[in-house]
Amino acid sequence: MNKQLVLALTMIVIVGNAFARDQIKIVGSSTVYPFASYVAEEFGSVTRYPTPVVESTGTGGGMKLFCSDNGADSPDIANASRRMKVKEYHLCERNGVTNISEVMFGYDGIVLAQSSDKKDFNVSNKELLLAIAKLVPNKDESGLIDNPYTFWDEINAEFPHRKISIYGPPVSSGTRDAFEEMVMQYQTQEMKVYRDAGQKGYRIIRTDGVYIPSGENDNLIVQKLIKDKDAIGVFGYSFLSENSDLIKGVSINGVYPDKTTISMKKYPISRSLFFYIKNDHRKSVPAINEYVEMFLNEELIGYDGLLEEIGLIPMQLEMLEMNKLKVAEVKKLEIEDLGSRH
Repeated sequence: MNKQLVLALTMIVIVGNAFARDQIKIVGSSTVYPFASYVAEEFGSVTRYPTPVVESTGTGGGMKLFCSDNGADSPDIANASRRMKVKEYHLCERNGVTNISEVMFGYDGIVLAQSSDKKDFNVSNKELLLAIAKLVPNKDESGLIDNPYTFWDEINAEFPHRKISIYGPPVSSGTRDAFEEMVMQYQTQEMKVYRDAGQKGYRIIRTDGVYIPSGENDNLIVQKLIKDKDAIGVFGYSFLSENSDLIKGVSINGVYPDKTTISMKKYPISRSLFFYIKNDHRKSVPAINEYVEMFLNEELIGYDGLLEEIGLIPMQLEMLEMNKLKVAEVKKLEIEDLGSRH
């Protein structure tokens, strides 16, 4: 064998090895983070592969990282507390990330919570809108004005004289996206006063200090609620479930957030949880297939599964089997798929 051929074969082996790695890289949602971390730790302890690296970057931040590059060092999986956006799909396309599979693995509620020391509190969808929107209807609903409300009893005289102070996720968060959509957009697109003002589907949260963006670590919001007894927090149901000795939920439209009301979509702010896989990485990072298989195991995400114990709301078995089939068939996500709600 001549030297040039040996050199060429050696270079092929080196390049091939450079693109192969054992450790999975995962980014994305802070809501999905506890579930993905649990599976990652379990995966690292029972398989031959190292524990995957899971970063809590927020859904939006995770999508930017996931879609920025299809190279070997880019993330393999993006966790998401809402469905991928069309603009994120196009960002992936522009950067060569064109073979993606979408996996839904359960449900979550975006809960309002307060200190367990406070009396039970119930708000309607509209009262919540009036508390958080930057522009709100005036008293006779003939036009929109800058939000003047600083105390809850200014919105509803039956409420206590309690300062409106809401700790919630930042703009990079999928929880924030879903919250704006379900609490604000769905309402304002049906309200005449917003349509007449050219603001149909309005979803801008006030920036006057009443709503306080609190980073991607939802545990920090829990700590804020313990210290600030009048405050209300916005985060995923799992954080309420894990801290039920310190905080309690706020009812919306008379419905309290729990596993049953969320899974049956009776709780008004219920949503699906996802992760997205770069299929081009499944050969060079063989651990991905085994990780996904473990994640979708009924003993983990099914009813009475281990992730239910830390706040995941399981989906029906038929839905679980359908998502397993999508993974097995390496079903490619198409832009048309992003039009349907979950």
